[in-house]
Amino acid sequence: MTSNMNRFLFTRILKHFPSDITFAFAYGSGVFHQDGNANPNNMIDLVFAVDKTKDWHAENMERNPVHYSGLRFMGPSVITAFQEKIGAGVYYNTLVHCEKRLIKYGVVQVDSLTEDLNKWNHLYISGRLHKPVNIIRRDNNKSLSAALQTNLRSALTTALLLLPESFSEEQLFHTIAGLSYHGDFRMTFGENKNKVHNIVKPNLKHFQEYYRGFLEEEDHLHWDKDKGIYQQETSSACIFSHLQRLPSHLQHLMIKNGDNRGGDLEEMLKRISEDKNQAKMVNEALQKIVEKSSRSQSLKAIPAAGVVKTVKYSSQKLMKMWKRSTSNNR
Repeated sequence: MTSNMNRFLFTRILKHFPSDITFAFAYGSGVFHQDGNANPNNMIDLVFAVDKTKDWHAENMERNPVHYSGLRFMGPSVITAFQEKIGAGVYYNTLVHCEKRLIKYGVVQVDSLTEDLNKWNHLYISGRLHKPVNIIRRDNNKSLSAALQTNLRSALTTALLLLPESFSEEQLFHTIAGLSYHGDFRMTFGENKNKVHNIVKPNLKHFQEYYRGFLEEEDHLHWDKDKGIYQQETSSACIFSHLQRLPSHLQHLMIKNGDNRGGDLEEMLKRISEDKNQAKMVNEALQKIVEKSSRSQSLKAIPAAGVVKTVKYSSQKLMKMWKRSTSNNR
């Protein structure tokens, strides 16, 4: 998925940072084409997963002090605590000039990322990874590798619970791509309302590559090649099977918000599978996860970026929104 030009660029970018990066990926409109957002100089979004967060920040602050806001003067221990104790466990430096491009990079601890991929505690970085990304570094970490696959499988399973009995391939990937935007307040202010569509349409082949293996393994799903649609089984037994495979935090919220009659996990999921409103319950649970993480990360971004960068970044978002609005009104 990475062109030679991008591969060389990412290699050069990584050389500016401490080498202790277990997993790194690039995403967003600066990496993948999005309809209505074709500027080749769009900011590149990156995420670095590291083992020893405090040590990594300490070295990075020595190498790249201007990347950080005034929080750097409080030292790497404070930066690390700020990263791990608030929001979704990721610390972003934004509007950074690197290799003649503008980049934004987030730092997350490997175990924290692995947990989010498995459980969807935050559905923040895990949500980014539902969609095509360019993996630019991947060390041999079996737990993380397994969690990355679990996250994709969970995205497919969740999407199937939200979809009707018959649906197109594009509907499927649109649903998957939209999971991490359920409840995201930024989608009503600042972000393009057609963001999910603009991600999926030009990147359909990438989504197919991501999910082909999981779709082929799905026993309750049939691809009608002549009609170009999927048909899924919607019996309570099939739905129960899907519910059992959901991330544990999503299961917990569905149970908490729904059936309160008690029992063990299997009994409660069984009752949900027989409830005609299970899609609504999935949707509401997703909204709770995403709303909390998106708000906390947005508030966290202000001290992390500093006032000047925050104003500049917000102004750019508002300018994009205004341009889209004027374009749509023509």
